[in-house]
This record gives sequence, structure tokens and C-alpha cells, in this order.
Amino acid sequence: MAIIKQQDLIDSIEDALQYISYYHPIDFIQALEKAYNKEESKAAKDAIAQILINSRMSATGKRPICQDTGIVTCFVKVGMAVQWDKTDMTVQQMVDEGTRRAYLNPDNPLRASIVSDPAGARTNTKDNTPAVVHIDLVAGNEIEVMIAAKGGGSENKAKMVMLNPSDSIADWVVKTLPTMGAGWCPPGMLGIGIGGTAEKAGLLAKESLMEPVNIQDLIERGPQNAEEELRLEIFDRVNKLGIGAQGLGGLTTVVDVKINTMPTHAASKPVVMIPNCAATRHIHFHLDGSGPADLIPPKLEEWPEITWEVGENVRRVNVDGLTKADISEWKTGETVLLSGTILTGRDAAHKRIQDMLAKGEKLPVDFTNKFIYYVGPVDAVGDEAVGPAGPTTATRMDKFTEMMLADTGLLGTIGKAERGAATCQTIKEHKSVYLMAVGGAAYLVSKAIKKAKVVAFEDMGMEAIYEFEVEDMPVTVAVDSTGESVHVTGPEIWKVKIQEAQTKA
Repeated sequence: MAIIKQQDLIDSIEDALQYISYYHPIDFIQALEKAYNKEESKAAKDAIAQILINSRMSATGKRPICQDTGIVTCFVKVGMAVQWDKTDMTVQQMVDEGTRRAYLNPDNPLRASIVSDPAGARTNTKDNTPAVVHIDLVAGNEIEVMIAAKGGGSENKAKMVMLNPSDSIADWVVKTLPTMGAGWCPPGMLGIGIGGTAEKAGLLAKESLMEPVNIQDLIERGPQNAEEELRLEIFDRVNKLGIGAQGLGGLTTVVDVKINTMPTHAASKPVVMIPNCAATRHIHFHLDGSGPADLIPPKLEEWPEITWEVGENVRRVNVDGLTKADISEWKTGETVLLSGTILTGRDAAHKRIQDMLAKGEKLPVDFTNKFIYYVGPVDAVGDEAVGPAGPTTATRMDKFTEMMLADTGLLGTIGKAERGAATCQTIKEHKSVYLMAVGGAAYLVSKAIKKAKVVAFEDMGMEAIYEFEVEDMPVTVAVDSTGESVHVTGPEIWKVKIQEAQTKA
């Protein structure tokens, strides 16, 4: 019988969450490197390069890979022969205490994104608790823990369906994936749960994302059962969609497909698909009573030596004093380096602005001819102007875009992923533009931010409105003033190119 100390689990959870905030799993880095070397789309290759450079920077600087440091999901398998040294805390409470300590660590504070009263006031809990904990009693005398920090952008794209028994799962995935847009920050992984009941299929999918990246090994040895055949079919068909890195169009949309199954009712075929983003973060450890988990840092030599340099056609601009006439010259797919002052604002800030305008109240910030960056940054440490500050999913702000462009004098917007068709039309009507920063490159982006200060809604924490002074902040023109979207044209072009290449082969 093993005696496990509560403190060992708490310390291990704290260490694990800090560890995965700045260390990608090496198998994922290796998969991204292969995707980078294979990629023929310049836009997608540039995006993967930024993700890999950001990953190495985060590993070196021990700062978060992504500003969205996630909702903590923890699978805890407790051996039936395990005995705790004390019984005054539940497993949920121990995981929450480890989470609290990890997210409040002064050396590397992580962004608290969890809100209580989700159907009402949605008040930030300030320490990212509670974690989502799944507990199983299993045979043995040790504790097995699989823990992840799951970003909201990818979590929001989870899909569930109750298929008929004879329906094709691969057909459903290929039909559904394009509807998810790019807010899940590809290239990443797909976790698919099949069977059981609706809620069990979700757990199967989520747990599958804790497994190592090994699709290339499977391709080399060949499938040995129906699940492996399905993994390979989905992997091949999804990558032929041409969605590519960040949805810009390219050869690699997913680096692996994971499938977990269990028996189900004869009349049912529940299927859940959950993507992992380019900020894939998880770790696996065991406790046997000998102390907390020993998490060995990876060697920096395991990261590829990749550089990213802007091309000859880059457009350098000072955003201070820009006009609609100026931005009308910008074209979809063009790289722009921004310098000057930009404002920030996310969901809660936009809702408060909407409420203030409805009441006829004066806004605390002048948005006239300004760009707003959809971001909720990590708190700064040391001499940083701001912590990791990558973009959030722009489509969540679509419903506010007409208001912002028509009623505040806003010039343009910056975020990640696509804009909806109606929003592209709104951008066209107002002769605005939408710029895309790379999701999953938050620490790299933050280095372009030279000064930062809160200018409104300080009570909202990471949702407050900041003023950033930026220098050569890299973005791509995703929707130009004519309403053309690179997230529409890019995948269309590359889907055809992939089909033509296959035909020639």
C-alpha cells in the first residue's frame, strides 16, 4: 500500500502547470518542424515559423506560449491500494490548490480566465480555479495524472453529433471541420471520442488529446485495426481540405488525429470532436509515495533553428494618423508591420461599450482612426511592458463590429482567425480592414509591444482596455477594404492545388 502525501499532489500540479505554460511537448514540436519543412504556402509557412520561434522563446524565457493560459483539465487515476497521508482535502481541492499556486506564481503569473456564475454575472475567480477534474479508481498502488491547460479558442470549436449506426464518421469530420473556422489555431490535433453516451464521448475525445503525436509512425507501419484505419483516413482527408496553418491555406491543417472508443447502444453512434490548438499543452506523471513528480526540462537543442524574416513586399506603417485612404491600398495576404499606438478590447469591453452607447454615455477612450487589438494579455514581469499578448478569436467580436466602425470612429481591427461573411461586408461598407496576428505566438508578439497602460475598464482585469505602443508588430491583411477575406481565398486556392498535385501524381 502506497501512502501519498497531499502536498506531493499539490506541488506536482503546481509544477506541471508552470511547466506546460512554457514547454511544448517535444513530439508536437517535431511534428510542427516536419509541417514547416513540407509547407509550400508562404503564408502558412510563415505562420508555422512564428509558432516555432515563439515556442523556443517561451522555453528559454519561461513565459507562456500563449496569452490564453487555459482552463485546467485534469484526469486523475487513483490506485485502489493508495492511502492518503491526510483526509481533510478532496482530490478536487488538491488539484485546485495546485492550480491556484501555479497561476499566482509571481515569477511567471498565468492569466486567470475562469469565471464563476457562467449564466449570469460571469465574475473572474482571479486564480483560474476551479479546475475540471475527472477521477477514476483503478487497480494499483499509485496515482496517474494527465493534466492540460486548454485554450478557449480551441475548446469553443468542440463539436458533437449523434450519428446513425451506418453513418460515416470520416464524412462527418470532413464536412464539419471547415465550419469550425480558424479560431482553434491550426495546425493542431483532433481528438475524437466515439461510443458510450453523449457525455462519455466528450470525455473520450478530451482524454485522447493527452496522447503523444505518432501519426507518422502509424503511416510507416500501417493500420492494424478499424480505429487506426479511421485515424489515417481522417488525417489524409482533413489535410486535403487545404485549410492550413491559421486557416491561411496550406498543406498541413492537423499534425495528428486521436481516437478513443467504447461500446455503445446498438441504435447509437455518439461522436465528439475536440481540437487542440498550436499551443498544445499537456503532461503526464505518476506519484508512488516517493515524493512529487520530477519534471525534467527538455533540452533547447530539441527545438529547430528556424528564423522568420519579413519579405521584400512588407509594408511598414505608423498607425498614428492613418486614414481610410491609406488603408485602402492594403491588399489581402500582405504582411504589415505596425508601429505607433493601438487600443485593446475583447468581449466584455465591447459589451460595456455597447451598453454605454445605448445610454448615451461618453466613452472613456477615443477610438477615432484607431486600431483595436482583440487581446487579453498576461501580466508583465520584470522589465516587460506586457506579458505574452497574442490575439483572441475575432469572430466573437463580429456582432459588435458594425457598432464599433459606425459609432466610435474605429479605423480597423486586429485578431486571429476569420471574420463572418456579414462582418466582411461591414468592413467593406466602412472601408475598414481586419488584420490577423498569429495565434500561438503570444510571447513573440509581446516583444513588439514597447509600452502598455490600462486606459479604461480596469476592473475587468485581463479584459480591460489597454493602450499599447508597438514597434514592427507583424500582422497579415486578412480582410481588405473591398471585403475580400484571405480565410476564404487561401483554403480555396490550396484545396485546388492539392487536388491537382494528386491528379498529376
